[in-house]
Amino acid sequence: MSNKKIGLISLTALVLSSMIGSGIFALPQNMAAVAGAEALIIGWIITGIGIIFLGLSFFYISRLRPELDGGIYTYAKEGFGDLMGFMSAWGYWLCATIGIVGYLVVAFEGVGTFTDRDDFVLFGQGNTIAAFIGSSIIVWLVHWLIAKGVKEAASVNLIATVVKVFPLVLFIALAFWYFSPATFALDMQGSQLNNSVSTQVKDTMLITLWVFTGVEGAAVLSAHAKKRSDVGLATVLGIIIALVLYIAVTVLSLGILPRQTIAAMSNPSMAGLLAAMMGAGGKVIITVCLIVSVLASYISWTMYSSEVPYRGAKNGAFPKILDKVNHNNIPINSLWFTGLVVQFCLFLVLLTGKSYEVLLLIATSMILVPYLLIGAYLLKLSVQQNAAWYIKFTGLMATLYGAWIVYAAGLDYLLLSVILYVPGIALFLYSHYQHHGKRFALKPWERICLLVIAVLFVWAVYHSLYHVAW
Repeated sequence: MSNKKIGLISLTALVLSSMIGSGIFALPQNMAAVAGAEALIIGWIITGIGIIFLGLSFFYISRLRPELDGGIYTYAKEGFGDLMGFMSAWGYWLCATIGIVGYLVVAFEGVGTFTDRDDFVLFGQGNTIAAFIGSSIIVWLVHWLIAKGVKEAASVNLIATVVKVFPLVLFIALAFWYFSPATFALDMQGSQLNNSVSTQVKDTMLITLWVFTGVEGAAVLSAHAKKRSDVGLATVLGIIIALVLYIAVTVLSLGILPRQTIAAMSNPSMAGLLAAMMGAGGKVIITVCLIVSVLASYISWTMYSSEVPYRGAKNGAFPKILDKVNHNNIPINSLWFTGLVVQFCLFLVLLTGKSYEVLLLIATSMILVPYLLIGAYLLKLSVQQNAAWYIKFTGLMATLYGAWIVYAAGLDYLLLSVILYVPGIALFLYSHYQHHGKRFALKPWERICLLVIAVLFVWAVYHSLYHVAW
């Protein structure tokens, strides 16, 4: 029935499916384009350590404050007040919403490999009229599925996750067989990139962050879990499985073909690598896997996208209308809100011709603040409750990792995130005003924060107009 709760296996599948979407299929080319083998390995070590501490942060927060539902938004609000809670929710919601638009775009780009020819383009890069119609149909089919109940949607996602992980295991097994130490040793320091190893490591950070986005999935849906203890465990299990797959795919790829060759491949680059190992059939396998993968991830991310505004609406951060649930206990108005925004974004993609890569870079820039606040909240909470030293250490390490990825993102993407935060702040002020009896009720430090954001917004607009071509 629709009101059944989600068990550990389905929660873990949701986390894993959220992280393993489209990114892994383009990961070999994405990483090879910016880093040699040495920097790639260092980058994964940093990311692996950081993301494990981030995942453990969700784990320990769920233990220290088991009554909190909603993950990203709720934790930030409890730790740092209404404004920071909203900024975390808005950043996460935009990341999720723009990301799922990207999933639809890349899915139909994959379909286009079977239908398009040099003299006939039907789906192109997922930004044609045919792709727009197909994507729109999927948007509302998934809307219907989720509206029927989270349990049913999670079950479909579990099946799809199993289907899409199998070809990844096949790729890794073949890569082990064809791995050449001599090929792997070619240009290990990426000297032809004309960047230092440290710069190459920094350049991998947004890529590795994107492929781990979704780590918070179990926490976001914690209210629907059978057992509260499953939330943190599902998060850690999902991270470990994904980390093993990511490292294996990227490191082993450099032993199949030279870095420069992989860097020049079109995406999904994993298709070209599998074709090099097993012939043309490899491209078909990976392309089909890509389509299944991104559509499964679309289900997960739509669930997350509808949950966050609902949690925010219950606390006055989003308009009150978004806190309504249907008879299946699904935040139906929030689901409608997300679906309509996705539909609008698909229309913008059709008009502007933007590609999947552009959408994901924008989406990634929005998750930086929410992840930083998670580690910071655990650090604050562990000190307040005088928790064990290892919990405090986890909060400290997660906070340092959050600060590192903000730095590694670079100025362009930080300023872009400021531009995207400002419309949300206007929505927050309206909702907050209504929720608090026709008054803003902002704390002094929140007013100062808004002033700083206003100044940064002016700078960001100027910088985008005269220095950056998105």
